[in-house]
Amino acid sequence: MGACLGVCSLLSCASCLCGSAPCLLCGCCPSAKNSTVSRLLFTFFLFLGTLVSIIMIIPGVEKELYKLPGFCEGSESVLGIQNHVNCSSFLGHKAVYRMGFAMAAFFFLFALIMVCVRSSKDPRAAVQNGFWFFKFLVLVGITVGAFYIPDGAFTSVWFYFGVVGSFLFILIQLVLLIDFAHSWSQLWLRNAGESNAKGWYAALCIVTFTFYAASIAAVVLLYIYYTKPEGCTEGKVLISINLILCFFVSAVSILPKIQDAQPHSGLLQASLITLYTIYVTWSALANVPTPTCNPTLLVRNSTSSATATQPVTTWWDAPSIVGLIIFILCALFISVRSSDHPQVNKLMLTEESVAGAGGEAAAVENGLHRAYDNEQDGVSYNYTFFHLCLLLAALYIMMTLTNWYRPDESLQVLTSPWTAVWVKICSSWAGLLLYLWTLVAPLVLPGRDFS
Repeated sequence: MGACLGVCSLLSCASCLCGSAPCLLCGCCPSAKNSTVSRLLFTFFLFLGTLVSIIMIIPGVEKELYKLPGFCEGSESVLGIQNHVNCSSFLGHKAVYRMGFAMAAFFFLFALIMVCVRSSKDPRAAVQNGFWFFKFLVLVGITVGAFYIPDGAFTSVWFYFGVVGSFLFILIQLVLLIDFAHSWSQLWLRNAGESNAKGWYAALCIVTFTFYAASIAAVVLLYIYYTKPEGCTEGKVLISINLILCFFVSAVSILPKIQDAQPHSGLLQASLITLYTIYVTWSALANVPTPTCNPTLLVRNSTSSATATQPVTTWWDAPSIVGLIIFILCALFISVRSSDHPQVNKLMLTEESVAGAGGEAAAVENGLHRAYDNEQDGVSYNYTFFHLCLLLAALYIMMTLTNWYRPDESLQVLTSPWTAVWVKICSSWAGLLLYLWTLVAPLVLPGRDFS
């Protein structure tokens, strides 16, 4: 409660500073676009909910959740099956699901409110860019209400919402990664061409070699730890398929026709996509429900007899930690990004700011640093799409923190279903296809501008 009050007072201060558009920022901060400040504050809400979820799943805090009145009583009936179950082993899992539901509901509410907002002159734009203290109260209210949701079929149904949302957010991550890889390569090649320095080419080669070396080492480790000489056929097939696909897209990226159509295309982008694909493959194999083929399989039981025969494990496995870091970077990137590529901006529903230098100059008049309104002529990003992205991010972090696990039919064990494996593998294939399309699109559609 003390932490909540502390955050509440912080946000009340923020509401005084940023209650309307344009808002007054700290004197130590540079002038900023009002649209960027709003996106960062909404992302802060997402990170705040993520932090609360992480705290709730810590073993020491998880045990204290048992003291919440009625929080463990609703587990006696799921999908019509009556069972007396000690749900103390699932309290962190339940808390993360309810926190994820609260964040998803919060961003879905704002996605509906902000439909078809065209400029900051729309009265709803003031709700988007201000009233932060009241938004915090709304989020707290939804969160408190979520903890009173009876179990019933909630956990089972919400698991599939999380799976679909996470798959879509992984695709968004892949779009951002592909855009980042192309921008990175273009920047270094442009610097090398302008300065006529070989150091940029050397750096490009070193980074590319490092990414490919890390990918090869990861593939070898996956074969060692997630396959066996006899059995584990699924793991062998999935690793081999993704390895072949990564080799294929890398070869395509340096074909002469591809290079003629896209001179900035090369192995740097392919190496980064390859490394991310291997990570997604690793994350998928970490959800394989076969203990002999998955040394990192986590088993949480709800009965004392079962826990006596199973090793004590924690939720913090390496794929989840890496996934959490990638989630933070992508959420921040969504908040501040505006791509150099018109096609990516069209896909992500963002565009370059319409505010000119005059707006920024007015923002720093009299030596004050202000967040100036850069959306009077038109919004610089689609409000609804932005909130939907944060909704999908909330579902993704919910699934990441729970390792994509769910209680089995008897409510005795939290298991890792094959659904999680195939969703992650399919997302890796979708990512490779997206990158392949960025390479061949200028050849397939020569009449369109892909510069």
